[in-house]
Amino acid sequence: MAEAFIVAAVRTAGGKRGGRLSGWHPVDLAARVLDELVERSGADPALVEDVIMGCVSQIGEQSTNVARNAVLASRLPQSVPGTSVDRQCGSSQQALHFAAQAVMSGSMDVVIAAGVESMSRVPMGSTSVLPAKNGMGHYMSPAIRARYPDTPEFSQFMGAEMVAKKYGLAREALDEYALGSHQRAIAASREGLFRREILPLPVRTADGAETGDVHEVDEGIRFDASPEGIRGVRLLQEGGVITAANASQICDGASGVMVVNEKGLKNLGVQPLARIHHMSLLGHDPVIMLEAPIPATVHALRKAGMKIDDIDLFEVNEAFASVPLAWMQATGADPSRLNVNGGAVALGHPLGASGTRLMTTLVHALAQRNGRYGLQTMCEGGGMANVTIVERL
Repeated sequence: MAEAFIVAAVRTAGGKRGGRLSGWHPVDLAARVLDELVERSGADPALVEDVIMGCVSQIGEQSTNVARNAVLASRLPQSVPGTSVDRQCGSSQQALHFAAQAVMSGSMDVVIAAGVESMSRVPMGSTSVLPAKNGMGHYMSPAIRARYPDTPEFSQFMGAEMVAKKYGLAREALDEYALGSHQRAIAASREGLFRREILPLPVRTADGAETGDVHEVDEGIRFDASPEGIRGVRLLQEGGVITAANASQICDGASGVMVVNEKGLKNLGVQPLARIHHMSLLGHDPVIMLEAPIPATVHALRKAGMKIDDIDLFEVNEAFASVPLAWMQATGADPSRLNVNGGAVALGHPLGASGTRLMTTLVHALAQRNGRYGLQTMCEGGGMANVTIVERL
């Protein structure tokens, strides 16, 4: 079987809700990432055989197959198809898996995996707002309710609290981790470590006019972050440990990677950044939900014939600080190798774009630190987790 290689990886800097990317239509935002991937790889645009794009809120401006619409808004020829994927927060990580599987099978040679989410323009939860009538209109069907009778709603927030309780994580530990995420992101930003992975974009007003300013620094990073400031944020639930400060930030953004096989490498005439070493995913308890990356990582390492210490860098999505903290506790991973340039607490979590955002950061960080293997995983709605292991080349 052929192998899958990443030859280009890029992302936008994260934009805060109502912030510097909110003037961008998400289709156009994603299209700029597609164009940049082609530019960086030097590929003939006609060689791209598919665009697979993660997006969670596929409604409004992100509806009607956002991947195909992004192709039509880009410089790719209209002969390039596109399809949209929803595996909740892991949507674009799953897009990467689909792209890799396509080139490994030999059915395609060059595929783009990407993700987009404008949480300013298409608010989280927009896809489930149809009014319920006569018991109809809710995603939890009668059969699901019968299977989980004590669960009126699958809640990521409640899952985060449950993970913290199960692993004995106090608010102080979560706040300390959150501060560290900002500190790592501040250092990476000031040292220029994000420069290679970020696509600078002009800032636009709500009507699409350009302001003359350029967006190239993650807007969510709190450069003045302090222990006192984080401690001062109120709890989201009385008696709980989760606050807005130790959870991921609502974010606008797009990201993507170009994936090819050996034939694609030859056709493009480029050197790969990394090789896909392993891909797997796992379903887990949808009630505690966010614990899934733990058994998924154990499963992936076993299938890959590796140990946790074989991995040089980890990217575990910081949906809530309790997730990476519990993951480290359960796996025994070295904290110094985890989210070394900060994570979603500081950089933001643009839902469908986060999968390829994490992979973009991971690939570039491996190169900067001369690491060999990197592992990416993230919790996903419904109690799932994808795991991808890459080898830097």
